[in-house]
Amino acid sequence: MTVGIVVVSHSSRIAEGLVELAAQMAEDVTIVPAGGTDDGRIGTSFELIESAIDKAQSGTGVAVFADLGSAVLTAETVLEMRDEDAGEVRLVDAPLVEGTVAAAVAAAGGASLADVVAAGKSAWARGDGEQVEPAPVVPEGAETPGPSASARVEIINEQGLHARPAAQLVSAAGRFEAQITIGGADAKSLLRIISLGASKGQEIEVAATGTDADQAVSELSALISSGFGED
Repeated sequence: MTVGIVVVSHSSRIAEGLVELAAQMAEDVTIVPAGGTDDGRIGTSFELIESAIDKAQSGTGVAVFADLGSAVLTAETVLEMRDEDAGEVRLVDAPLVEGTVAAAVAAAGGASLADVVAAGKSAWARGDGEQVEPAPVVPEGAETPGPSASARVEIINEQGLHARPAAQLVSAAGRFEAQITIGGADAKSLLRIISLGASKGQEIEVAATGTDADQAVSELSALISSGFGED
């Protein structure tokens, strides 16, 4: 079972479209839209949000994302009125699109509710214009965090490392204990991987440090080299 996700928007089209987008990258996650009013107008509905949370709740928790102020207020009211025994639900303060997608990918990787919420919140730092900090230098003789490994691999996808393969890469990276970077970006952060803008023919470095570093580099390199199953 995975953490469920609910998308609350004033527009049913926005909610449904975002669910469709996120589902492309997290097929096994239950993502439920709660957009518009009960009669299809622009607005929010206590009943629709409550029903969506019930549908998304599998026992591992639900992360709720909302677009504008009144949607947040309605969602907060739903959460305040819910039974404590109905399962944990968290309203996430994050950009609606980026936060939902990042959270969905984290949930697909089996992350806990706390980690799914953290993934959603990470969308506030998209990496636009940011410089990736270099790995800290370990003083000679100091204890290192474990074995390290690296490899360089070429992007072969026609559209480069776009959202769907990036999501597969982040999900795969999440299975390892090692600290992993791809092109210098955190391999477990969807938004940072997408922000690389890696294009076809570009060679990027896969690097890892930790007990399973060799396996992580080998599997992630093979995934990139395979083209992620795209024609």
